[in-house]
Amino acid sequence: MKNCVFCKIVKGELPSYKVYEVENFFGFLDHNPLNPGNSLLIPKKHYRWVYDIPEFGEYWEAARKIALATQKIVKSHSINFLTLGYEVSHAHIRIIPRFDDDGHTDGIRLSAVKKIAKEKMQEIAKKIYKETEKI
Repeated sequence: MKNCVFCKIVKGELPSYKVYEVENFFGFLDHNPLNPGNSLLIPKKHYRWVYDIPEFGEYWEAARKIALATQKIVKSHSINFLTLGYEVSHAHIRIIPRFDDDGHTDGIRLSAVKKIAKEKMQEIAKKIYKETEKI
């Protein structure tokens, strides 16, 4: 899709903090993270909804790899997955590490964005990427 921000990230037209990449999928840290290590996993081809992706099982297995790697790197107590899909009309799974007192009471608060320095984002992304290669 021509003006899709996620398609532009896949093509390298917009910067990202890559955490995962295989033939069909691309994972990167959310630029407006809900917690440290919050990433998005998208299909490289444009699909509107998560359930439109032909490689549905492979997609969720990739999300699981990122979740396990992220939990190890950021030392979260758990991981939440969110697939609302209204913010950007390109299928995506939000992979959100959870911590005690992280500001997300009774689920996930989309307004509870954290400010994380660029250097810290780069460091987290690099560590998650390396860890996913081991899983």
